[in-house]
Amino acid sequence: MALIKEVRDFTPQIGKNTYLAENATIIGDVIIGEDCSIWFNTVLRGDVNSIRIGNRVNVQDGSVLHTLYQKSTVEIGDDVSIGHNVVIHGAKIENGALIGMGSVVLDYAVIGEGAIVAAGSVVLSGTQVEPGSIYAGVPAKFVKKVDPDQAKEINQKIAKNYLMYSGWFKEE
Repeated sequence: MALIKEVRDFTPQIGKNTYLAENATIIGDVIIGEDCSIWFNTVLRGDVNSIRIGNRVNVQDGSVLHTLYQKSTVEIGDDVSIGHNVVIHGAKIENGALIGMGSVVLDYAVIGEGAIVAAGSVVLSGTQVEPGSIYAGVPAKFVKKVDPDQAKEINQKIAKNYLMYSGWFKEE
């Protein structure tokens, strides 16, 4: 069973039909929506400020979400995929976005709706990633716009696949 820990009188709230891997850690002021999956070795550390996660979000293996004390928060919209070993620190990720494996998204960055942050990218503090675009590199820079329908289809497919994968574990 996942480690779900109260801190500073905040108890994490987990939505219906959400899968938590047995070694995921959910701490403090964290609210997770419905139909989400929080995978192995993932840490959602809402000890110093809030973390809000929408519906149908997958936070993949080894990722860490954290904030700045009394300053930044983490806000994640619906149908978001957060790849393996991602760090999100006090940023906002809008609906349908995809954060590639090994990326870092820093405080006050905003990842626009349907945007893609390429694997291994570093999105610096305060960066505004345009909706429906691809950003890549260190630091992450605009690469190109993507067809909104195509990006939505790809990102929703990944989110739906992770909901299916989590079902395999719930049946055991």
